[in-house]
Amino acid sequence: MELSFTTDLDENIAMMKRLFVHDDTFICREVRGQSALRAALFFFDGMVNSQAINESIVKPISLWTGNSLQMPDVIREVLQIDDCPFDLKTDQLLAAFLYGDTIVLVDGDSRPAVVNTKGFAKRGPDEPDNEKVLRGPREGFTEAFMGNLALIRRRLRTPNLCFEFSGIGSVTHTTVSLCYIQGIADEAVLETVRQRLQDIPLDSILDANYLGEIIRDNRFSPFPTVGVTERPDIVAAKLLEGRVAIVVDGTPVVLTAPHILQETFQANDDYYISFLYTNLTRWLRVLGFVLTLTLPAIYVALLTWQQEMLPTRLLFSISAARQGVPFSTFAEAVGTLAVFEILKEAGTRTPDTIGQALSIVGGLVLGQAAVDARFVSAPMVIIIAFSGVTALIVPKLRTATLLLRFFLLVCAAMLGLYGVLFGGCLILAHLCRLSSFGVPYLTNVLAAEKHSRRDVLLRFPWFAMKPEHRFLAGWRGVRR
Repeated sequence: MELSFTTDLDENIAMMKRLFVHDDTFICREVRGQSALRAALFFFDGMVNSQAINESIVKPISLWTGNSLQMPDVIREVLQIDDCPFDLKTDQLLAAFLYGDTIVLVDGDSRPAVVNTKGFAKRGPDEPDNEKVLRGPREGFTEAFMGNLALIRRRLRTPNLCFEFSGIGSVTHTTVSLCYIQGIADEAVLETVRQRLQDIPLDSILDANYLGEIIRDNRFSPFPTVGVTERPDIVAAKLLEGRVAIVVDGTPVVLTAPHILQETFQANDDYYISFLYTNLTRWLRVLGFVLTLTLPAIYVALLTWQQEMLPTRLLFSISAARQGVPFSTFAEAVGTLAVFEILKEAGTRTPDTIGQALSIVGGLVLGQAAVDARFVSAPMVIIIAFSGVTALIVPKLRTATLLLRFFLLVCAAMLGLYGVLFGGCLILAHLCRLSSFGVPYLTNVLAAEKHSRRDVLLRFPWFAMKPEHRFLAGWRGVRR
């Protein structure tokens, strides 16, 4: 779309009306001063702050008693607004206009002014439902782009905090901000992120995941290599550790990079509560992740291949419970897991008023009915239920948990405990190959420097932490 304005205000008004003839939200308003000044305003209903337009544009122009002015003089002497660039390039002008700003033209001057009058509806920075904390800040990002940047700026009051804007998407022109702290962020990582953002081929960006799937390393890996969060305090902490953040207009989700394995076992409030309690719960998360992956596979392996490893009384008990079950142990495990995941997904997609009840009642009723009907055995229901509960303790690895659990089940059915061990070695080898924007995925877990391990499986108390103990500080030492 080309906007070619002339010095004739009537021609400009007619051109704008032709361009937006099929848009009923487009509004053109003419304003006359008390003498010779004449202007036209163009904006979209529902996108602007009507009070700002009336008080800062319409009223000053209508009360002007002097002669007609050129646009620079109108901005300086008439309009009462703080942000009012003029004579912008066409793409910049359209981007601002379509995002809620008002175009102002005066008769006798072809240079348009763009007045900041954004006023579309937005919600407050409430605590995200998916990232609640026991103790700590309760604010969360919203769909308002500049408001999200303000939440970050309020926590990092340093002149080294940088925001680099870019428009991505040939149709949506979505505003994206690359955030980092100069002097702390690694230059190699920063340049890699910049380059990948520039090479995005999509014509529309409606959510941060559009970018995340394209710019991440190892796109087909179930382990996340780009972090996601809705909390400004977490983004501020990541920036202080040397990472970069990507804020996308229209979504409360912010991407952080690099993202490594240790972050998946860290909770939001680990740094707001006692380090003793934090260390205990971190070990529980690691144990829960290992159990949710291996417990069903080990159970299948023992009953299928290594029954002699079970205590005799336990083996007799399990055999008695399996009497009448028509399926093999492997098929029983896969089917029960599939039903559990279906119930969990149904509870997630159902409205909150009945979602939790559906998951609980559905699990109890179907589980008991399946055991009574001899479709599955009671020990299998216990194993799968425990595996499903432990999966919830590490929500950031939900995709990896779902896929790798079935992978280890297949390995166990084929080779028994040797298969479980072989599958675990393959997973570990895959983790060793992963990287995130040039940073090894197991950084700090396998780092040689002692200080780089002070916030991995254990969180050292704050009096033992120093600025050089940050994430990228340890990685730079390993890289050298």
